[in-house]
Amino acid sequence: MSKLAIVALGGNALLRGDQKGTIDEQEKNVYDSCKSLINIIKSGINLIIAHGNGPQVGNVLLQHEAGNKTFGIPKMPMDVCVAETQGSIGYMIEQQMHNVLKENGLKRNIITIITQVVVDKNDEAFLKPTKPVGPYYSEKEAYNMEHERGWKFKKDAAGRGWRRVVASPKPIEINNRNIVEKLAREGNIVITVGGGGIPVYYLENGNLMGIDAVIDKDLASATLATAINADEFYILTDVANVYINFNSPSQQKLEEITVEQAETYLAEGQFAEGSMAPKIRAGIMFAKNGNGKTIITETTLLGTNHIGTIIHK
Repeated sequence: MSKLAIVALGGNALLRGDQKGTIDEQEKNVYDSCKSLINIIKSGINLIIAHGNGPQVGNVLLQHEAGNKTFGIPKMPMDVCVAETQGSIGYMIEQQMHNVLKENGLKRNIITIITQVVVDKNDEAFLKPTKPVGPYYSEKEAYNMEHERGWKFKKDAAGRGWRRVVASPKPIEINNRNIVEKLAREGNIVITVGGGGIPVYYLENGNLMGIDAVIDKDLASATLATAINADEFYILTDVANVYINFNSPSQQKLEEITVEQAETYLAEGQFAEGSMAPKIRAGIMFAKNGNGKTIITETTLLGTNHIGTIIHK
């Protein structure tokens, strides 16, 4: 049986920090990201692609705000906005992956699955919003929107400005995970848990209901990877390796660490929240509970001699 890998594309795979977010920019970024996955596909590994949607869902929310204010168009809740971005980003990935495969003389079916992810409506995360969405703002802009719209903002750890933060509950169950696994193991490239999945919860009668939140895409991807017994879990970001004592004279690059070491570094506060810490948590979750390894690395380094940071049991 062929190996199965889940690749979680970071936000920079879709939209760079200094870009406006035009369709041309995003399609070029997606093309480059798909191109970096070609060596995984050529090696015969079956592939599932997950992706972030922070900037995109933030922009969709702003579009709804503007439409409501200018034309009275009803605003849609966060879960619907996540669904919108799953569709639009999935479309871009499908199209650009098709183009990359064609250039390499390969043919694979590619399909996007709009994915609901079950959370607990009583998750403590709803009391303390932490998940950044949307663009970066100045301190003054963030202050004004916090008072005008009731949004919560936090300063970016890398000093890029202020971003809106929303609740980020833990994923409990990935809906449609069985069909995702079946399609992927048959050789189809499946795009799923986009933006961490559409957050939903069960009512007492068993019906599903959307809820206003954004699920961490790396944690949702790790949950899926564990549930379907994937062999490898790639978390792609904008750095080649994970570091401890980052940006200090004693900075140290991590190349291969155990789950126990990763947990120790995390407890020490070595990784910034809203940046590397969620990726480490997701990496630990899969390496600890699954039967494979987690690789955290930069998108363009896939298929090269540089591996990145590996987390294993």
